[in-house]
Amino acid sequence: MNSVGINGKTAIGSGSPDSDLDNAEMQQIVEQVLEAVPRGSRVLAIIPDKTRDDNTHILFPFAAEILERNGAAKFDALVAQGTHSPMTEAEKFAKIGVTDRNAFPLLGDIYDHRWDEPTELVTIGELPAGQVTQITGGLFTESIPLAVNKLAAPDRYDVILIFGATVPHEVAGFAGGAKYFFPGIAGAELTHKTHWLAALATIESIIGRIETPTRHLIEAAADHIAAEVVAFTSVVTRNDDDRLRTHALFAGGYRSSLRRAAEVSRLVHIKYTGRKYRRVVALLDEHYEDLWLGGKASYRLGAVIETGGELIIYAPQLRCFSETHGEDIMRFGGYAPIEKIKDLVANSGELQANLCVAAHLAHVSYAGRTDDKGEFVPKYRIKLASQIDSETCRRVNLEYLDFRNFHIADYQNDPDTLIVARAGRDLYLVEPATD
Repeated sequence: MNSVGINGKTAIGSGSPDSDLDNAEMQQIVEQVLEAVPRGSRVLAIIPDKTRDDNTHILFPFAAEILERNGAAKFDALVAQGTHSPMTEAEKFAKIGVTDRNAFPLLGDIYDHRWDEPTELVTIGELPAGQVTQITGGLFTESIPLAVNKLAAPDRYDVILIFGATVPHEVAGFAGGAKYFFPGIAGAELTHKTHWLAALATIESIIGRIETPTRHLIEAAADHIAAEVVAFTSVVTRNDDDRLRTHALFAGGYRSSLRRAAEVSRLVHIKYTGRKYRRVVALLDEHYEDLWLGGKASYRLGAVIETGGELIIYAPQLRCFSETHGEDIMRFGGYAPIEKIKDLVANSGELQANLCVAAHLAHVSYAGRTDDKGEFVPKYRIKLASQIDSETCRRVNLEYLDFRNFHIADYQNDPDTLIVARAGRDLYLVEPATD
């Protein structure tokens, strides 16, 4: 679908790696797009959950004010939490920048997405086998039914707004855009398929690239959304004082806005080291509360770790691998290279039904190598310094380090060690990749 008042091949907005957009500039962009929303429209906002760092709390109030002024009939929100745990009501209000609900009389309900509850989902079509085969280069060859949250069903809303920021991402290449539909508010099947597709295509050929088979698959799926769609895609960072900086904001179709934002993101969120390191110490970003998210330290640093090297993840806030998938991570044998995970999937119907978990196991391991015995082993060792005990780490093929005995000074003077603060935010590469 084209966005309201905008040709789907274009997007409006501004920004660059050096920009620092103020609220007035962002409000002008939001207003320019939403002025075209017809009076009486039913509008649904799809918003990120608390695991994403973005400027929804700034943009959402602008949208609410403009829609109310222009006579929209309804304005609800749906959290694109994928398979993550729901937020509290206070966290939801903080996410959309609402301190006083009475200040936004148009604002209706804020819904959670229940990906595992069939009564909350509706099928809106399917991707035929031929299209799937073409998009994935033959990695998948069967048709895929498209189940989404019932709020995205035809005739529920006239306009759907997507709010979110883009960064390099291990599944889609870059986060944002159509990813807020699939897997953001999708059912299990395409969620599993997209994650496994990225694992099969290998993380090294996906993350930090704009045109990927996963991106093309989720965009083809999103074309089945009946409502008109406007995507607000930002590029943000945090300064040393934790101030949120918006480098860019683009609004338009989910294809055009994502690509314009990703061109800025790749200059902001990708760091080049010019060499590999024997050891990388990742001081995990405090926003990541489990390894399901904290695995980004491996995804985004693996390319600069030498074969046979070591990744230390210092994360004293971590208490579990995943509230949702933790038991499965341990039950299926833990983290391992994609070559081993493919064998596990081929021989386990249960893991075939949990491809999202299978992909996570391979992604955290990042890549494999062949050892002296001809066996596939991880490219590098991962040592976890968290509140997870040593035996539990061993069960998932991680080494253990007591976080109370971790001292950053032990590593600071080693020229073969790279120390990364807020690890998991930025992607580190030796040199620029070619698309």
